[in-house]
Amino acid sequence: MDNKAICYLCKGCDIGEALNFEGLTEAVNEAGISEVKEHAALCSPEGVAMIQADIDAGATHVLIGACSGRVKSKEFSFSGVVVERTPLREFAVWASDATYEGEEEEGVCRQELGEDYLRMGTAKLGKCSVPTPYKVEGDVYKTLMVVGGGPAGMSAAIEAAKAGSQVVLVEKEAQLGGFLAKMAKRGPETPPYTDLEDVGLDVMISAIEADASIKVFTGATVAKTAGMPGKFDVELSNGEKLQIGGIVQATGWIPYEKENLKDDLAVDLNGVISNVEMEEKAKSGGLGGLNGVAFIQCAGSRDQNHLPYCSAVCCLVSCKQAIMVKDANPEAAVYVIYKDIRTTGQSEEVYREAQRKGVIFIRRDETYPTISEEGGKLAITTKDVLLDDDVEIGELDLVVLATGMKTNNPKMVDSPLIPFDMPDEEGKRLTKEALAQNEQWSVLNLQYRQGPNLPTLKYAMPDSHFICFPYESRRTGVYPTGTVRKPMRLKQAMDDGVGAVLKAIQAIRAAEVGCAVHPRSGDESFPEFAMQRCTQCKRCTEECPFGAINEDEKANPLPNITRCRRCGTCMGACPERIISFKNYSVDMIGSMIKSLSVPEEDTERPRVVCLICENDALPALEMAARRGMKWNPYIRFIPVRCLGSVNLVWIADALSKGMDGVILFGCKRGDDYQCHFVRGSELANVRMSKISETLSRLALEPERVRVDEVAINELEKIPTFINEFMETIEEVGMNPFKGF
Repeated sequence: MDNKAICYLCKGCDIGEALNFEGLTEAVNEAGISEVKEHAALCSPEGVAMIQADIDAGATHVLIGACSGRVKSKEFSFSGVVVERTPLREFAVWASDATYEGEEEEGVCRQELGEDYLRMGTAKLGKCSVPTPYKVEGDVYKTLMVVGGGPAGMSAAIEAAKAGSQVVLVEKEAQLGGFLAKMAKRGPETPPYTDLEDVGLDVMISAIEADASIKVFTGATVAKTAGMPGKFDVELSNGEKLQIGGIVQATGWIPYEKENLKDDLAVDLNGVISNVEMEEKAKSGGLGGLNGVAFIQCAGSRDQNHLPYCSAVCCLVSCKQAIMVKDANPEAAVYVIYKDIRTTGQSEEVYREAQRKGVIFIRRDETYPTISEEGGKLAITTKDVLLDDDVEIGELDLVVLATGMKTNNPKMVDSPLIPFDMPDEEGKRLTKEALAQNEQWSVLNLQYRQGPNLPTLKYAMPDSHFICFPYESRRTGVYPTGTVRKPMRLKQAMDDGVGAVLKAIQAIRAAEVGCAVHPRSGDESFPEFAMQRCTQCKRCTEECPFGAINEDEKANPLPNITRCRRCGTCMGACPERIISFKNYSVDMIGSMIKSLSVPEEDTERPRVVCLICENDALPALEMAARRGMKWNPYIRFIPVRCLGSVNLVWIADALSKGMDGVILFGCKRGDDYQCHFVRGSELANVRMSKISETLSRLALEPERVRVDEVAINELEKIPTFINEFMETIEEVGMNPFKGF
């Protein structure tokens, strides 16, 4: 069927008053769309009806010149056709700088902006086709596997069964419960939040045993996980073979070893125990007869030499255990020696209850207390910072060290960065040998080209976008939950299990209908490979942040589409440009760049292209425009899925076209990153460093290409970055290739 494209121009939201529509129509006609229609308010029922009527009459490609594609999505959602939206309002009208060259020049620049954006929209539209959802072969597996039978895992299994899913629960120990089975009491979870509560393990186990939808394997581990969401083939250590749709990893936590504190505390003295050992002692009824107990908080936590982070529960646990000691012997002398008391949520009342029962709280400084033994009893010397005096506490039966929580997950070297020889957080260079050494054990034994473990942040916590998508790992369809994800208290871990299992159900559903999960939820496009041009360079398999591509024995890429998040990093990595999407490709963005008008050199009006990430930087830019912020009118923005998808040929296209510079706006990088696709800004920086060498050989200044990072709330940085870059372009001068 022949394509029929129509352009629709909206006059609402100040667009009609700010732009010359005859000029806009002429630009669209010259770019290749002959039919252009105007409307006072395209988002009105009448405007939408006009577009739908044309679609019903045979229109296949729709270009809408109006507001941002991030708004009015419901109104401009048309099925079965290609829709491209050009933000005339945000990029041409609101953000043009009226003070830049005076009113007359400002009007000229604004019109040029509108015409250029429509040219780019037309160029992209002509290359697009309607995506067709990817369908896996055969039936999608819908059974969920939960690995780990602690509180988070059991909660996940119970709630998944309630939602109608079949569940397999795998626990390496002989019985369910995890650390919950070792607990004597749990902290208060119901008003008035002062009374310790029963653990409730029997209730959860009974619910699992009574539910025919849940199949439990105890004394088993995962020996092998192959495939992709909706098509995982899993083998257990007991030989059981399973067909799994999604996975929840709830492998919990392990206590920080008190032996690591031997240089700071006298951990070898009899009676110096960890908070875990204290809980086991309470569970066995061993608190009777204790006359003196001291708890030392942050024993290895919030300490750069041990665990730099707070484990969130230690203060609550010590308060709870102190109360249990007092309940067993109200006359016992009980002390809590702390740096800061952190009892989150309603747990403040547990702290107050401990005070009411006579527990003495002593605030110390950063220096660890001194523990000594005297006559078969323990003694502590510490600095009380509130009294500004040294305090000696003697006649102690036990000293309990509140050691922190470590995630029960193997730390993995970040393999996608190995090709670039980039350092890890300790400054060590990453090598394949280092990767192998860090994969001596695995929870899931993933059969992925990038290794058997979940990629991790520092401290071995599974890598995720922890602000927007906390349950996601970098292995699509695998959802860490509970204390394997981060330190948290019991009730929070149980709630966390519910959230993770719902994400796993969503992943199975996405695999079934053939669309992506976050952050491009519902995206039906997927990467297609022109294998006849593949050179087996392995860039796509190594750089994919999500391990979506394996390799065959000849190093040909083997895409696992339901693992894919549709970021396009593989597309940006490929030097042969063999990877594309039906609505996003190297050719499309290159054509948009080539469609731009470039002023003659003697006009002294530069032209700069900005490739801008659609996740944080683009919303920030549009919000900045909405708030009235202005910037240089000689810059043109092209949204990209992620800076990781930026192919170096786009930079070459822009500079060879005569553009005076290229700036890239991406998300934050590092362990505190905001990048929705994890490594976009990092990869872009590495690639741009390589093109700088090429620019120097061509006698072009490396300063013509720049990468900046913008979080969604850093609106004020955008005009600053743009103006700084335009000043740089003014200093280095016009592109000498202009006009060739």
